[in-house]
Amino acid sequence: MKFLWPFALLALALIPLLILLYLTVQRRRRRYAVRYSSLSLLRAAIPAQSKVRRYLPMALFLVALASLAVALARPVTVTRVPAGRATVMLALDVSGSMRQNDIPPSRLVAAKQAALEFIDKQKNTNQVGIVAFTGIAQLVQTPTTDSDALAKAVRNLTTGRGTAIGDGIVTALETIDDFAQATVAAPTPGAPAAGDYRPDIIVLLTDGVATTGVDPLEAAQRAAEGRVRVYTIGFGTEQGGQFEGGGGPGQGMGGMSRDTGGFGPRRWGIDEESLKAIASMTGGEYYTATSARELQKVLDSLPTVLISREETLEITVAFALVAALLVAAAVLLSQFWHPLP
Repeated sequence: MKFLWPFALLALALIPLLILLYLTVQRRRRRYAVRYSSLSLLRAAIPAQSKVRRYLPMALFLVALASLAVALARPVTVTRVPAGRATVMLALDVSGSMRQNDIPPSRLVAAKQAALEFIDKQKNTNQVGIVAFTGIAQLVQTPTTDSDALAKAVRNLTTGRGTAIGDGIVTALETIDDFAQATVAAPTPGAPAAGDYRPDIIVLLTDGVATTGVDPLEAAQRAAEGRVRVYTIGFGTEQGGQFEGGGGPGQGMGGMSRDTGGFGPRRWGIDEESLKAIASMTGGEYYTATSARELQKVLDSLPTVLISREETLEITVAFALVAALLVAAAVLLSQFWHPLP
């Protein structure tokens, strides 16, 4: 705690003087009392009173004066608060491979549930937007703090063909530019300096490799230039699973076919190298999640507020209020225990 007018604390020096004056007055009263010829008659005439009743009102009054002196010094407290409401874009892979049941009941259902819990925990501190990508990327919910709208968008997600990871990043980045309130200076060419990032982030979840659309690394470069961090999550087990509802992922779905065209080898797995590169280029981090519980832990650990600032809050009113309450208590107790004639 700091003080805007610290010199006003000199008023606290009056407290010891008032205590000394009070004790002096009390001694004089006792000397005056012994002038009576019969102390027994005096004790009988004046009801006995405890030391608490005698000194508590005065003690409360002195504490009130001390609190008032502190209030005069204008105390302030310095706290760190978010530098603005951040935008968190969830870019979710909804390719056919997300129907696999190696993470029960399926990867897509588990991802939906984790996203719903993540949204619920934001508590209106951040606005969340949702991008779903298969062979194309689509903004299914603009950034909002309306948890009901977000939940509806998540529950309505369905699978499709192909995996356009780069398009998912680009769509999320363009949405941030349209809706987010940047809290740092405008981006300048070159690599981001330490801490020189916007508070907005992109969370990319996928279970495969890119098969179409913008090159994911090219999209990551655009995010790096825009000072937006991308946190990537590889979701699924190494062995995979059966497809929910039977059948397979379909031609080109989720980047799981075995041909060699496109951006990388088609395999039954996740393109971890690309996801790590995306996170590294943008200042984010790469995570793996092989279960619904692990995915929830990853989402809970995300830095949804990346930038904060110091805010000075004056708390003079609090000390003045305490002083007023103490004075009122002292007066009431004094009147109750020692009523005026």
